[in-house]
Amino acid sequence: MHTRNPPSEPTGYVPERREFFRIEDRIGLEVHKLEPSAELDENVFSGDHLENLEAEFRRLDQDIKSQLASLADQDRVLTGLIKSLNGKLDALARIMAFQQNPLQPGDWQDVTLSEGGLAFCASPQAWQTGDRLTVRMTLPPELYQPRAVAEVLDVQADETGRTRVHTDFIRIQDSDRQQIARHVMRWQIRQRQKE
Repeated sequence: MHTRNPPSEPTGYVPERREFFRIEDRIGLEVHKLEPSAELDENVFSGDHLENLEAEFRRLDQDIKSQLASLADQDRVLTGLIKSLNGKLDALARIMAFQQNPLQPGDWQDVTLSEGGLAFCASPQAWQTGDRLTVRMTLPPELYQPRAVAEVLDVQADETGRTRVHTDFIRIQDSDRQQIARHVMRWQIRQRQKE
């Protein structure tokens, strides 16, 4: 019995593997290079004193959402009012967060984003394959600020004279990965609504 050989691939061919959905988005991006001797969990961003308050805020938000689910069966008008008030508080928190840490226009970049990593443009020779970086993203409109330690996988020149830096998150908290996942999902929903 004769079997067909699979088509041969070019030398150096690496099949593309995608574990996560990727989106093209414009986000606030702050990147710092980690020295080779630095610890992976070293935090170069200011604002650590707010982490406990942010954790408390997230816990309270989850409590409200779980209680709203049971209240919805009993009183739809009251549930709607509480959802509106919760949305108003969320908007106020985003305004306050943005005023406390305003990003400059140059900090907003077009990126490719997924739960597994990030690709962004940089000046030539800014980054090299193997570099480790700390990354803080600001994801609109919610203004979540997930943080990660990333490793540069590849650096490619583009037609504008800049380079495209492809990274993989090598250390990221589950809560930050979930914020990125929610952002990606909401971005996809908004794109479908535009069509």
